[in-house]
Amino acid sequence: MLNTFQQNANRVGDNMRAASRQVWLAGLGAAAVTRDWAEKEASGVLRTLVKEGTAVESRVIRLAGDRVESSVTKANVVLKQARAVIEAVVRAYSGTAVGLVRRSLPRLMPAAAGEAPVRRPAKASKLARHRPKRAARRTKAKSKR
Repeated sequence: MLNTFQQNANRVGDNMRAASRQVWLAGLGAAAVTRDWAEKEASGVLRTLVKEGTAVESRVIRLAGDRVESSVTKANVVLKQARAVIEAVVRAYSGTAVGLVRRSLPRLMPAAAGEAPVRRPAKASKLARHRPKRAARRTKAKSKR
């Protein structure tokens, strides 16, 4: 029985060596065929491939350039719009600030040298808001007594 097992193992090993040798020889044959093809026929095919590659490359570069150009154009349009909006907002805020200064400046500046600043009387609505609170405080204080 041991003899039979050894014979089977030897056959498997021989088959594996033969298969790996065949793969090796196939690789060498492919290299030789490729070398012969490259020496005889490949120059024309290689020239054709280079020519096609050059044409594709120029189309891709042109297309990419067109896309970049249109993107830059769109970006410039958006930039101009943003600048216009910002300028309009700044003008509006500066106009509001100037108006506030013009309204409050005469009230804060003295009319003549040495005089106290002229102040406008407080609005009636502010006084009306404070009176009920004072009255409520007085009634609470009276009820505690």
